[in-house]
Amino acid sequence: MIKTFREKIGGTTASPPRAPLMRIAAAFVGGAAGIGLLAFLTDAYGAALLMAPFGATCVLLFAVPDSPLAQPRNVIGGHVVATAVGLIATRLSPSISPAEMGIVVGLAIAAMQLVRAVHPPAGADPIVVMMLGPTVPWSFLVLPALAGAVILVMIALVVNNVERGSRWPKYWL
Repeated sequence: MIKTFREKIGGTTASPPRAPLMRIAAAFVGGAAGIGLLAFLTDAYGAALLMAPFGATCVLLFAVPDSPLAQPRNVIGGHVVATAVGLIATRLSPSISPAEMGIVVGLAIAAMQLVRAVHPPAGADPIVVMMLGPTVPWSFLVLPALAGAVILVMIALVVNNVERGSRWPKYWL
């Protein structure tokens, strides 16, 4: 009998279940509030608090808040560690080649694993740093990486605990 490709790889024809409407609403509110606040603060005060990986962070924080990847330790630690790796790399090699970009992202992933703070969106932080170039100041570690991640976690603390019986985060450290 001829098997379909999906059968060969063990897949099914069923789609994953849709999230409950309250979770979808919370994800919308959290994502809009998080990125909106970071964008507002960046614009109003000229403090760089917004970077593209934070959009993906919002997906984890507000759409799948129970995931280990969406816990404060992972969000904050992941962004700080990955950004630090990017900053160190730009100091060691000011003109980063494409191959080096790959190596630096790999190093950021390994570093996040070593400190038990894996956060997939933070894997893009070294790319952001390297694309900005060697003149990116060390303060980029604080603004936007640390401060932006902390603000998003604080918003998640409110949004993810509005629903009766919910408890977020699952752990802090």
